Amino acid sequence: MAIITLTSDWGDKDYYSAAVKGSIYRQIPDVLIVDITHKIRAFEIAQAAYVLKNAFPNFPDGTIHIIGVNSEESIDEPHTVAYFQKQYFIGTDNGIFSLLFEGKSPEKVIELDILQETESFTFSSRDRFVKAAVHLAGGGDLDELGKVRSELNQRISLKPIRDKNRIRGVIVYIDNYKNIITNISKKMLQALVKKRSFQIQVRGGEINKISDSYGDVPAGTLVALYSANDTLEIAINQGPASALLGIGVGDAVIVEIEEG
Repeated sequence: MAIITLTSDWGDKDYYSAAVKGSIYRQIPDVLIVDITHKIRAFEIAQAAYVLKNAFPNFPDGTIHIIGVNSEESIDEPHTVAYFQKQYFIGTDNGIFSLLFEGKSPEKVIELDILQETESFTFSSRDRFVKAAVHLAGGGDLDELGKVRSELNQRISLKPIRDKNRIRGVIVYIDNYKNIITNISKKMLQALVKKRSFQIQVRGGEINKISDSYGDVPAGTLVALYSANDTLEIAINQGPASALLGIGVGDAVIVEIEEG
């Protein structure tokens, strides 16, 4: 059975996700549709890329991912299908693919050249992306969907800045529990800190150790740990860290390390 996932900024108030699912089922009833999320902030492709890049490696080969975020097409940002790590990604090439693949090149990129059945150009996910997904789910060849493109539009994600005694990172995501996810990797932090003392600084709080779990500190206490994707996470045990600290995506997180 084919798997098609949906990642969008449609929310759960309107008919958009239901319309897309209905269109898929009408054309190919024997399919499994998985909602990754419909609560991406409107037009926020960086947030969509973060969520999807941490979700898709858990899916089997051949999975088809529809990205319904900022999906309006232009000459410079065409509707595109990318084949990457044996999975298909359908969306608008506005930089989201480069963020999603983190600088790695997909095996193939196709600019969509398929007609849509409506005269409206405001619902690309239903009117074009679904047609591409159904074609692939039915065993159709990727090359039949359009012409090959040699490269994707690039959008560079922020990287931590480091020297021998300091790392300056940023918050890249706030999850549903208001936990703070940074762009500082476990590998980078461990390699720089080694056995030295350190202090993690965020607006409104300081932490001087990495815990194994939220429950390692009392309820209501600030805690640092490594998230499921091995990046530095800052949380409050049983509390909304980002809300209580008054910080959000793009704010700085600094790790000061004792000289040694």
